[in-house]
Amino acid sequence: MKYVYIKTWGCQMNEYDSSMIVNLLEKDNEYIITENIEQANIFILNTCSIREKAQEKVFHQLGRWKKLKNRNPDIIIAVGGCVATQEGKEIFKRANYVDIVFGTQTLHKLPNMLLTAKKNRKRAINITFPKLEKFNYVLKPKKILYSSAISIMEGCNKYCSFCVVPYTRGNEISRPCDDVLFDISNLAETGTREIILLGQNVNAYQGVTFNGGICYFSELIRLVAEIDGIERIRFITSNPLEFSDDIIEVYRDTPKLVSFLHLPVQSGSNKILHLMKRSYTIEDYESIILKLIDARPNIQISSDFIVGFPGESQEDFKQTIQFIKKINFDMSFSFIYSARPGTPASEMEDNLNLIEKKERLHLLQNLINTQTMMWSRKMFGTIQSILVEGYSKNKNLELYGKTENNRTVVFSGTSKMIGNFVNVKITKIHTHSLEGVLV
Repeated sequence: MKYVYIKTWGCQMNEYDSSMIVNLLEKDNEYIITENIEQANIFILNTCSIREKAQEKVFHQLGRWKKLKNRNPDIIIAVGGCVATQEGKEIFKRANYVDIVFGTQTLHKLPNMLLTAKKNRKRAINITFPKLEKFNYVLKPKKILYSSAISIMEGCNKYCSFCVVPYTRGNEISRPCDDVLFDISNLAETGTREIILLGQNVNAYQGVTFNGGICYFSELIRLVAEIDGIERIRFITSNPLEFSDDIIEVYRDTPKLVSFLHLPVQSGSNKILHLMKRSYTIEDYESIILKLIDARPNIQISSDFIVGFPGESQEDFKQTIQFIKKINFDMSFSFIYSARPGTPASEMEDNLNLIEKKERLHLLQNLINTQTMMWSRKMFGTIQSILVEGYSKNKNLELYGKTENNRTVVFSGTSKMIGNFVNVKITKIHTHSLEGVLV
């Protein structure tokens, strides 16, 4: 039997790509996905290059797999994702035991590449950008997912000075509207109740319609809300530059869209935003938030922050801290700046030492954590609508699910509730989760 072990790093887009790989390999029952590394004879590494030393992390992992291949030469090792696209044939040079290198847009070719590697004992590489071809191979999942992600577009045209995504995922291209709706309808038929719309710059979506028109992101959300079975809609990730008024209006008229938004800002300093080539100002961002609060008064905002970007002064960092307090962000993904090969920012002079960067990150994350806990405490005693996803791993025979504002709640219930929405009263607040009782 062909036992496949898949390791995935990175964003939700990478997780989605890996789920596509699983569906493709399981299609004809030729492959069995396993979590037992000793059982596997095919190893797939789906990589991310967003952080510093991503390449080294990949080769360290491959080195561990090399030991297994030394014991069993029939093992096939495949490397995909952003690092694969970025490094290409260099992976073979540094790790000559790797059999396959595939890109972010060519994962659908992996089954044939595996056959070639097995039969002919020849290396295979395909890191081209055949646009939306991979989405022709989207299959109904065999496993029921009550909350499912679906990619509606690929790539990014923004070319922020720090970001490698346009080079590893290509330019923005939107999937046809009908294709997206068809896939979501299929998911709804298999039990999905919450849909997460994915894209590197999801609010830039412009999908072609059946009659040759254009469906914009705001219209797509409304169409998704009309699909039977879909009761909750999320999306990630947005760019403030294209967070237009028509999207804000969706928050007024589409209650299935959650009152929670992840909108990356990256810095609270206009000077740093300019160096990042983000093409908006702090004032622009704040204007969007004020409009959103007007449309949906109970909305909560999370964001991304890069600390220690080249040229960031103490005053710039202070402005970021002040902005976090002003907007009262709920959560964040925050990191020390990592120079990515080939990006304009990698050529900038780095004016901060690592100790200072770590201190700034610590201050920022402590502030965000304090605000997150404050938002959670506001939920104490409230009744929340929970999508029940299964049994909690940490508490025996208790169920868990997510609130609209993306918090995990643990509570007692029955198996019949799994896959449905239930009302739960919040009775305990923890740092990373909540507890409640059924109402």
